Amino acid sequence: QVQLVESGGGLVQAGASLTLSCVVSGGTFSSYIMNWYRQAPGREREPVATSTPDANYVYPDSVKGRFTISRDNAKAMVYLQMNSLQPEDTAVYYCNANLGWDLLWGQGTQVTVAS
Repeated sequence: QVQLVESGGGLVQAGASLTLSCVVSGGTFSSYIMNWYRQAPGREREPVATSTPDANYVYPDSVKGRFTISRDNAKAMVYLQMNSLQPEDTAVYYCNANLGWDLLWGQGTQVTVAS
């Protein structure tokens, strides 16, 4: 079976950087579409970024230019580099894998940005 585990969250000051990691065990990672989502308290879970075998995308206008998604197929890991963090980035960040036949979620990692 395929499992996802996120890490790298924490409490940081506004303007700081964090890199979130998601390690994927099992399956053929290189073929998966990997995604990062986030959910702030009282808000809907929103897509943040996607990494396909061919391209990477960042979706919210609020994070474009600050967040970057990348992957390391040899390590079966996907990353979300977050720069210039702002309080509005505070959320639980989730790793998601589209296996082609199923969707899997990690447990989430908390990112808190203090102003």
